[in-house]
This record gives sequence, structure tokens and C-alpha cells, in this order.
Amino acid sequence: MMKVVKIDKKEWAEGIGQVSKTYQLFGPAKQDMFFIFKALKDGELPDLDVQNTRLSPRSIIYPQSEKMFEYTLDENREDHHILKEIDKEYSSRAVIGIRPCDAKAFLLVKRNFDTPEYKDPYWIRSYEATTFIGHACNAPCSSCFCTTAGCGPFHEEGLDILLVDIEDYYLAKIITEKGERFLTAAGWETEADQALIDRIDTQKASAEAKISSRVSTDQLKDKSTADLFEASFWEDVAFSCINCGTCTYVCPTCWCFDIQDETHGLSGIRMRNWDSCMYPLFTLHGSGHNPRDTKTQRVRQRFMHKLKYYVDKYDNGIQCVGCGRCIRFCPVNIDIRRVCDLMNNS
Repeated sequence: MMKVVKIDKKEWAEGIGQVSKTYQLFGPAKQDMFFIFKALKDGELPDLDVQNTRLSPRSIIYPQSEKMFEYTLDENREDHHILKEIDKEYSSRAVIGIRPCDAKAFLLVKRNFDTPEYKDPYWIRSYEATTFIGHACNAPCSSCFCTTAGCGPFHEEGLDILLVDIEDYYLAKIITEKGERFLTAAGWETEADQALIDRIDTQKASAEAKISSRVSTDQLKDKSTADLFEASFWEDVAFSCINCGTCTYVCPTCWCFDIQDETHGLSGIRMRNWDSCMYPLFTLHGSGHNPRDTKTQRVRQRFMHKLKYYVDKYDNGIQCVGCGRCIRFCPVNIDIRRVCDLMNNS
């Protein structure tokens, strides 16, 4: 049985202060009207009362803009036109209050950045340096459909610790050795009694029962890719899309990026930035040809990638964890649940 530690909420701030001496801490915090994940200042606590953040914490591992190399074009220098890797900090860090769906999302993204054929050193170093302290969802959002997307409000995959809020306590379920080291650094070592541990299963069942939103995915694997590609519903699905890219930026499982050089005088950097399949420039060739030059083609690509191409390639569920962000923040109300059901049942 996994070890469960009882943390009195009166001791929470002191423990966070202790652990900040050995970890760089990140957590949810209020920014204007929304909540985001950010680096916590000394004495700052993660806000665990928020239901969910506007953006997932993926930028902690995979920044929206990331400098990779620097170079000089000054031919008077011996190292001109040579790319030099920029030093980065990969000391121990911890994300406190990540929701189970966002932690599971990193495992889906890992299939793109850490493969036998290709290993992205920036993503891997950052991911391996991070401890993930999950926060179970006692009250999921109305748009959450995680239980039918291979996840759940108390899901443990991708987490090192799962925190469960029970009245005056947090119960910390230790999942990995990284998680145990984090609790030791915080000074939280009091084991929970069986009565409290039993509450975890009770609250898990209660939280799962609150999720009424769902998707059907059972037939996606057997669908003909060509038939789905040519389906008659894509024009209708894409009709209201304005190609703003919001869905891709709020999504915890999107991984596309572009690499660009930026030069100022004789100094330059090579950097990568998040990109979006919703943008016309995403597939623009140097010749001027664009194989996806209409919004319908771009909308189709997004959903085919997440709900068909990914399914066929990995045979491990859909490329979605059911967080519902794209539903809540789409300005024209395009709903991935409806699209998934159309694809599954057509």
C-alpha cells in the first residue's frame, strides 16, 4: 500500500518555506481575472482554492519562447557563424497544485519529445528535474470530461504526490521516490491513519460522480482515416472558427513549435516558440504553396491529429485529457466533445 502523509493546514506554510530552500517552486496564483502557474516568490503560497488555471503548467517544462543557441556574425572573431548552446538552469523544481489531467498530459507530450529515435534534451532535462505535486479535484468544472478521456479527478499517472484536501488536512499520497524526497524536505512525515486514508476513496468516487460531461472514443481506432478525412461534417464544425489559436495555446497536450533566428547587429540567437496548426503560416512552404490554406483544413487537422492520427500511431487513447479548457475559452464555442462524438459515431 502506498504511504499517505497527513499535513495539518496550519503547518502548510512552514513546510512550503522549508522546501523552498532546496526546490524552485511553482504553483497557481491569481493574475488579473484568471489564475496561472508561476514561479512562487519567497513566502508566497500556491493558491489551492482555484478550480483550474487558464493555461496548463506546460510552459514550466516547455517555455512558450525558449532560447537554444547564440552566435555571432562578426568575422573578426574566431567563433563566427558557430552555434553555441545557451546554458540553462536545471536545478530541482516542484510544481505544487497541478491537476491530475495536466500531469497526465505531460506523459502524452513525452511521446513526442522523448522517443527511441529522437530525444529533445531541453524538454527531457526540464521534465526530469521537476517534481509534480498533484491536487485532486473535489469539485471538477462543468466542462471537464476527463473520466472518458483516460484520466480522472484523482488520477495518479505522471504525479509524484497526490494531495487530497480533507477539511483541516491535506493527505499526501506518495507515488514516487521523488515525491517522498519532497515531503522529507518539507518536514511532513506524519502518516495518516486508516480512517483518513479511506476518505480518499470516498472523495474520489464523489468527484467522479460529479462529472456528467463525456466523449465517445470506442470506435475511433477502427474508423477509416480516409473516410474521416473526407467526412461531410468538417465545413459545419469549422464554420465559426476564426483561427485565433486559443484552443492550441490553452491545451496541455499541444506540442508544435517553430524555430527562428533573431539577429541584432552582428549578434544572434536561435529560439523556438510555440506554434499553432490553426495559423495559416503554420504550413506555408517556401515556394508559397500552402497545403492547408483554408480554415476548414486547419480545423480538420487539429481534430484529426488529436482524435485519429494520434490514436492510430500510439494505440493508447486520444491526445486529450479532458480538461475542458478549449471548450471554456473558445470565443466561438467550438466543442471538442461534439467533434469527437461526430468522428466516433459517423
